[in-house]
Amino acid sequence: MRWKLLPAIALAVLVSGVAASAHHSFAMFDSSKITTLRGTVKEFRWVNPHVALFVQIDGSNAPDKLWAVELTSPSNLKRRGWSRTTLKTGDRVAVDVNPLRDGKRGGGFVKATLLDSGRVLGGSLIEAERKP
Repeated sequence: MRWKLLPAIALAVLVSGVAASAHHSFAMFDSSKITTLRGTVKEFRWVNPHVALFVQIDGSNAPDKLWAVELTSPSNLKRRGWSRTTLKTGDRVAVDVNPLRDGKRGGGFVKATLLDSGRVLGGSLIEAERKP
């Protein structure tokens, strides 16, 4: 009886694995381009499934100068030495992103430099998702 269930269990495991990996698409980001954002951390959200960073571009408080940056998951960043306090509201940063293909103000995280200390933070979204 148990052996008859084996093909059904194997199929369920296979389908769930495909579904889990399929939700991560980076097609929205143009990985052939890097845009550097210079500004101030407006908000750093340490949430699943992806951490979010909002950067207010230098010289403007206008809402149209606020960029949304997508990072990898908190657990992936934690393995790279990050924590929920690595970036704080008010930190001055230069953030490299792969910009959105549609031209909107957003991108996939590549790296950040804390301008006051010169500390460089890595943890590329695409790189982190491809590593075990």
